[in-house]
Amino acid sequence: MSLLSRIARATALTVILLATPASAENKKAVLSQAFQSMLYLPLYVAIDEGFFTQQGLDLTKETAGAPTVALSAVISGSAQFSIHGPEWTAIAASKGAPVNIIANVVNGAAVWIATAPDFKFDSIKDIKGQKVVTGLMPTTSTSLFIKLLKENGMDAKTDVDMIQVAIGSEPGPFVAKQADIAVMYEPGLDQAVAKGMKVVLGFPKSYGPYAFSAVTARNDVDPDTAQRVVNGMEMAMRFMAKNEAKTVEIAKKEFPTLDAAVVEAAVKRMLADGVYPPSVDITADALKVSMDTQIALGNLAAQPDYKAFVVKKFIEPAVAMK
Repeated sequence: MSLLSRIARATALTVILLATPASAENKKAVLSQAFQSMLYLPLYVAIDEGFFTQQGLDLTKETAGAPTVALSAVISGSAQFSIHGPEWTAIAASKGAPVNIIANVVNGAAVWIATAPDFKFDSIKDIKGQKVVTGLMPTTSTSLFIKLLKENGMDAKTDVDMIQVAIGSEPGPFVAKQADIAVMYEPGLDQAVAKGMKVVLGFPKSYGPYAFSAVTARNDVDPDTAQRVVNGMEMAMRFMAKNEAKTVEIAKKEFPTLDAAVVEAAVKRMLADGVYPPSVDITADALKVSMDTQIALGNLAAQPDYKAFVVKKFIEPAVAMK
């Protein structure tokens, strides 16, 4: 072989070697989360443990500040995915938006009622006539509370005095004794518990499986990218079920300004109460219970078509992964 031929072959080989990493580059995607929330811990676990990277995905997480803003990012195409309550997606879809949900994130009604330590609570009827700190509507915690009152023959407008505050700020007026009762998400719940308040009712155990937060995508999302996202979330959920200590460690990293003991208590409570799902699957019953709340409150006219709204073609391969 001539020197010229050897040089040509070496040059060709170099070009191939240099091109290989480029062809193997991870796919890029943007996911918009409503808030930085402990409810979205499976997402943070998937990022921090490198599960999306293992799936060949370079995922950028953005924080929208509200569920509607996160969803709008998906509808407009500035993000491929969003995380928030599936009710927002269902409402948008009922109005013609080309969106559906592709993976579970939270499968329990992650809301609790707490009271002052000396408040006598035997049933929800004991709060009649009382002041109650709740999140500013519209939010699922307050929606569930109003629904619970209605189911027990009470009216939220006349039978209790609701002090609605910005979501996440409920512990302040509650601990300051502006009310003896509060309806809260985590980590606000365990922030109040750390101050001596007591948990008297947990919606996760009352409702069972409840589609509380999910990954949303457009109907025309790139299927390969979507599958990688769902696979990464599935890996995170399996990891969380078997690695409580590491899950707590990741949560502490994601919420560095919170008291570490509060973070640990909150994560352990949500794991124990089944708030974080064992897989990305969303059952028809879990969706129905969730949407029934919105129908009861007049936010949604009818149940979405489960088969069209929950995209099983991404869920089933993820659940079947070995």
